Formats: sequence, structure tokens, C-alpha cells
Amino acid sequence: MKALGFRQANAWLHTWVGLLLGWLLYAVFLTGTLSFFQEEITFWMKPELHASVPDNQTAQRLAQAMQSLAPNAAQWTLTLPGERNAGAQAQWFDIGQPVVKRGGQSVALDAGTAEPVTPRETRGGGFLYRFHFELYGMPRMLARWIVGIATMVMLVAIVSGVITHKKIFKEFFTFRPRKGQRSWLDAHNATAVLALPFHLMITYSGLLLLMFMLMPWGVESAYRGDTQKFFNESGGRGARTAPAMGAGDQPLGEQVPLTDVAPLLAQAEQRWPRGVSSISVTRPGTSDAVIELRERGGDSLIDRGNSERLRFDGVSGALLNSPPAPAISTPNAIYNVFSSLHLIRFAGAPLRWFFFISGVVGTAMIATGLVLWVVIRLPERQKLGRTPIGHRLVEVLNVGTVAGLPLAIAAYFWANRLLPVGMTQRSAWEIRSFFIIWLLCLVHPLLRSHKRAWLEQLWVAAGLFAALPLFSFGLAHSHLLASLAQGQWLLAGMDLTLLASAALLGYAAWKLNRHQPLQRPQRQPRTVNTRQESAA
Repeated sequence: MKALGFRQANAWLHTWVGLLLGWLLYAVFLTGTLSFFQEEITFWMKPELHASVPDNQTAQRLAQAMQSLAPNAAQWTLTLPGERNAGAQAQWFDIGQPVVKRGGQSVALDAGTAEPVTPRETRGGGFLYRFHFELYGMPRMLARWIVGIATMVMLVAIVSGVITHKKIFKEFFTFRPRKGQRSWLDAHNATAVLALPFHLMITYSGLLLLMFMLMPWGVESAYRGDTQKFFNESGGRGARTAPAMGAGDQPLGEQVPLTDVAPLLAQAEQRWPRGVSSISVTRPGTSDAVIELRERGGDSLIDRGNSERLRFDGVSGALLNSPPAPAISTPNAIYNVFSSLHLIRFAGAPLRWFFFISGVVGTAMIATGLVLWVVIRLPERQKLGRTPIGHRLVEVLNVGTVAGLPLAIAAYFWANRLLPVGMTQRSAWEIRSFFIIWLLCLVHPLLRSHKRAWLEQLWVAAGLFAALPLFSFGLAHSHLLASLAQGQWLLAGMDLTLLASAALLGYAAWKLNRHQPLQRPQRQPRTVNTRQESAA
């Protein structure tokens, strides 16, 4: 057997590593792309909050409401409305109750009235985010290992693809429509090159986020298995402790009204152009009260997750000294930059949309690669006169994943709208609806011809996405016209994206329906040259 050259070896590697984990990578890439807007998706999936419209007095109104909402609180926190969520969230811990990240009592508040609101139970965009790197229904660590290995395969596929196509940038500007295999290859090359820096960055940074699991030996060796000590020394935060309490579980200090937060907010907003994200008060209503304001979405890549904070005396309103920010070492700074770019929690809407579009292009790159594998082997199947079992399996998985996963996501959104609001385990049934429909999409291509399976799943997915904004007209504050009239671009953007997704899927189905397979020209029998005949 003739040895493969360097480029041929990379072409073989690119083809097979891309195929074997391509369907998982497609699911990870698509749900990861949607996760760039997970907060917006979660808000859209809670229509009970859509009547919440914040104004300039929202923060003061909410702070005043906390005095009657949590009169015995040892500490309370208000998460204020923002550009990604128009609702407010209150959390508090009563005297003697330990302060933990997800403990205590919490309630959603209307930003306009400060009245408690009970939204429907849903995992929202958080399910898609967790599925992106933990899948679902299997042990968490096993799922992370599977996704980590798939991510390494993705990086290998990208690098080997660049090596394989020596004229990849030239071919980016070449597209030959209606040329069968050539057209699919051109589409695969174009989507690969269009966002190549993004593909490399998002894949490599994803590996960095999992590196302490994939390569734990350095930390375990240096810290003798005490990984928590490593994270504490490298800037990780441990669990918060409960506020100190006096005898009889009563707050320390005399009973004194809390100062007005309006001047404090004005001072913070002058300092922070992006505004205040949350208000926290420790020992409210006492002489020891402390008010802490936190900056909204700091734009630092290096200081990931550590927004600036201002602390004030809860009685006089005087500015207190804030604890100094922990020093960040160069390795930590580099790690924070890459992880921040992957999570983009610092980013505003324009950059978030840029990442979203790049993610869609990356998802299309994987999809075109999977389809290309089938198209390239069509001549071989025509010669055999049959479809090998392996080829048929790839066809079925392509339809059930590339078209079936968007259909399952649409079903997840529909379950959010149709399941009874008071249903037991409602959020779990939303997720079950997603997997049930996806399983049906994987079985469906076994029962239909290849082209019919593609058409039916694409058309159904397009119809489901298009109907969601129409269904919202039955919800007073959630439909597109109401969102546009109130300037609620958070909701309008979601509905417009659903319509764009429907148009994209519908266009793909329309093009596929019109497609006619290329007929290879039959070779003509050789004829003798006329001059040769006359000479004879």
C-alpha cells in the first residue's frame, strides 16, 4: 500500500475525525451558539415577566419594597433589570439563616410596580447552556469528558482542514452553484474560512475551561490533591459566610432606618457608564447596615467575573473603603482572557450578535461537512447499485441531527408555551419534550426516503419556528407588535430571530425540493476520423 503524503494524511484525518464525532459537535456548537443569548431566551420563556417595564425610579422603588417584603432579613440582594432581562429578582436570608449562593428565599418582582410576580417554572436558556457542555441525562463528569474529547477532535479537524486545503483562502471566493459535490465543498470551505479565527478561539478556549478536568496532574501534584486550595489561591471564591449575629439571633446594632439609596445609585452611575447590576444590604434597618452596589457587566477580559463594587454606610450613606481587588498573575490573566472570550459575559449586544452569527457559520460548517461526506460517495453507491449500511447510517444521522435538532429546539419552546403553568415538574417535561421529539427525528429518516425525510423535517421545523411569534399574539404583553410599541427589543429580537430561523429553514427546504441530481454525461462511442477514412 502506497504511503500517504502529509496533505493526504491530514485529509484522511480531517474526514474521519470530523465524521465520527461530527453529530455531537454539531449539537454542541448549535446549543453553544444559542447560549450566547441564554438570558434573553430565559426571559422570553417567562411571559409573566413581560409586563415588567423598568424606568428611572425602579431601583429606589424596589429597595423600598424590600422593607415590607423581607422585614426580618439579615441580608438581602436585589438584581436590577438590565438590557438582557427586564425583570427584577430579590433574594434574602432571614436572621440565623446561613448565607449560601442559591439558598434563602427569592421572588421575582415587577420593575414597574415592585409587586411580586410568579413566573412559570422553566429552565429556559440555561438548559441549552448546560447541554452545550454537560449534555443531559448522564453523569456530569462523564458528559464533560465526552464534550472535552469532542472539542479536542474539533481542534484537530480545524487544523487538519487548513493543512488539507492549500488554496483555502482562494477557494473562499469561489462558489459554483448547482454543481453537486463541488458546490457542497465550496460551501464547506466558505463557512470554514469566513469565521476561522472564531472557530479556533472558541474551540481552544473551550478546552481551557475544561483543562483542570482533562489535565489535573499538575495541580494535584503541586497541591497534593487539595484542588480547592489551588482555586482559592488563584482567585477563586469560597462560599460566603453568614453575617455575624448577636445574642438571641438578633442583628447587631440599634434599629435605624436605612438611608435613601437614590443618591448612592446616582454616585455609582456617574462612575459606571453601564450602570448598577445589583444592590446588596447587610443587616438592614440597623446602625451596622452596609449597602453594596455592584457594577453591571464589567468589560474587563482579564478580571473575569470581578465587577467593581462600591460600599456605603447604610445609615449615613458615606462611602466606605472597599476591599482591594486581588492581584492577578500573568497566567491567570491569560486564562481569564480566553475564558471571557468563550463565555462573553462582558459583551454588549453588538459583540454578542457577532459571536452568534459566527457560531451559526460554525454550525453550518459542521453541517456541510457531514452532508459532503454523503455527496462525495454517491458515485460509488451508483456503481454498486445499492446503499451500504454505513452510508445509510450516516444519512439517517445527518437528517436526525442537522434538521432534527432545530426541530427539537422548536418543540422545547412550544412546550414552554403549551404545558399548563401549574404542572408538576413542568421544567422537566419541557426538557423531556425536547428529547422525545429529537428521538422521533432520529427514527423518522429510517421510515422515509432520504430526500423526503430532509424535506419533512425542514418544513416542520420552519413551521414551528414561524408559528411561535404568531402564538404570542394570544399573550397580552408578549407579541411582536406590543414589544415594538414599548421599545422592548429584548422580546422583539427573540421573535424576529425565530422568524429568521423559520425563513432560513424554509429556504433550505425549498432549494432541496427544487434540486435535481446531476446526470453524469454518458461516454460517447469513439468514431473514426473522416480524414483517416478517406486516406485509407
